[in-house]
Amino acid sequence: MDAIDRRLLRLLHEDARTTYHDLGRAVRLSANTVSERVRRLRTSGVVKAYRAELDPSALGRQLVMISDIRLREGMERSVFEDGVHEVPQVVSGSRLTGEYDFQIRVVCVDATEFEGVVDVLKREHGVRECRSRLVLHDIEIDQSRLLDL
Repeated sequence: MDAIDRRLLRLLHEDARTTYHDLGRAVRLSANTVSERVRRLRTSGVVKAYRAELDPSALGRQLVMISDIRLREGMERSVFEDGVHEVPQVVSGSRLTGEYDFQIRVVCVDATEFEGVVDVLKREHGVRECRSRLVLHDIEIDQSRLLDL
């Protein structure tokens, strides 16, 4: 990956809908050359996806919780990972080292809905313990900083 690829990645990170023509103009290459470079970045896995970022609060889901999850003894982690996809309020998750097995991010309309999510996780998805915290606000950190490493 060279300086031009890094510049293209910064531009795509700012606006993934930028045309190859506009990208080419910004890096002084043809649209076809830019298209080939972007294809290579996708094929190599540097660019994972293009997606719309949704705002949960604009969708009526103002309550955002971070929950540390400990599974019941003998519960397979892969079973939990597969099952948590069935809970639409869970929007992301990570497997962890340390005291807890997973950390999930849950978006809800209110505390009653969140309580229902916790009940479902315990009843149907092998959760033994759920320790949760309310997200007050998110800190936006520009991932394109990775290109400076």
